[in-house]
Amino acid sequence: MTVKTSRAAQATIDLCACRHNLAIAKKASPASRCFAIIKANAYGHGMEKIAHALTEADAFGVATVNEALQLRESGINKAILLLEGFTSLDELSLAREFNLECVIHHESQLQLLEQDKGEALKLVVKIDSGMHRLGFAAAEVSPVIQRITKMNHKLKLMTHLANADDKHDDKTIRQLETFYQSIENYTDLEISIANSAGILGWPQTHAEWNRPGILLYGVSPFLHDTAETHQLKPVMTLSSQLISVKKLKQGDTIGYGGTYTCDKDMTVGVVAIGYGDGYPRHAKTGTPVLVNNKVCTLLGRVSMDMICVDLSEQPDAKVNDTVVLWGNGLAVEQIAESAETIAYELLCGVTNRVEFIYRD
Repeated sequence: MTVKTSRAAQATIDLCACRHNLAIAKKASPASRCFAIIKANAYGHGMEKIAHALTEADAFGVATVNEALQLRESGINKAILLLEGFTSLDELSLAREFNLECVIHHESQLQLLEQDKGEALKLVVKIDSGMHRLGFAAAEVSPVIQRITKMNHKLKLMTHLANADDKHDDKTIRQLETFYQSIENYTDLEISIANSAGILGWPQTHAEWNRPGILLYGVSPFLHDTAETHQLKPVMTLSSQLISVKKLKQGDTIGYGGTYTCDKDMTVGVVAIGYGDGYPRHAKTGTPVLVNNKVCTLLGRVSMDMICVDLSEQPDAKVNDTVVLWGNGLAVEQIAESAETIAYELLCGVTNRVEFIYRD
């Protein structure tokens, strides 16, 4: 017998905030159109819900064919870009059937195109200007474009910025120089360069198409920075509740391994959230949480289902009171820094036992 119950842990997704963040991207680069990047389940926010909310997006970007088909099945008719392209003739056929644009970045894909006898596709040739992950080297660009042109496919050009999150790193400028030198004979083609950091911090990367990703979800794309600096609004607020409040004595230890020892008599709360829900196990003692909108701190190790927090600043806290782990009032970037990771990983890592609630 299955009884429907609700775990206290919830992820509240603010769709209005997501639309606000897209508007920020468009305002920063008004002459550009946007591939709104919603891969990896929209960075953990719910791909279909986000896609249907972003009515002002010009197109969407995903990583895989399966993600694109999921969008088509949910009624999304806008252009969809496959950021990793196709890996087989079957995927190439699906791209044609479902009207998907495909990034082409490797010789193996060129060979598949040359085997394929179908109608023209929309392709985006990716140029490796310094990321050294996917893409054709600058010297390969002209021969690649010539081969594709013979097959009558429709082309755009793109590159990806490796260090744009650091406004003081001149690698972005060097990448731009490499990219534009490689395409000097193809200035009639539309191009795409700017990711979130490019859109907000490097106006020289703005082109016909931008690719906002992390900024859509209310997270700063820059090092040692928060969304508030750029008027971005958090889209996900991860919250839970206190399930226990107890008095501990000076010298008592808390949690697995007893890694925290109380330095005084203190009130400690237990919150129904843990790494089984996607809260980072490596968050340190002192990581902030909000209890009834007041800052408290994590104590000891994160468990699978629970964390302990210092309620010294919240003497009236009680069982069932709300605890915010990140989101409204508490930047996810702060939690990521405490856990020595990045906000992307935290957002993508929220598990399916957390209840998702959409607000519009």
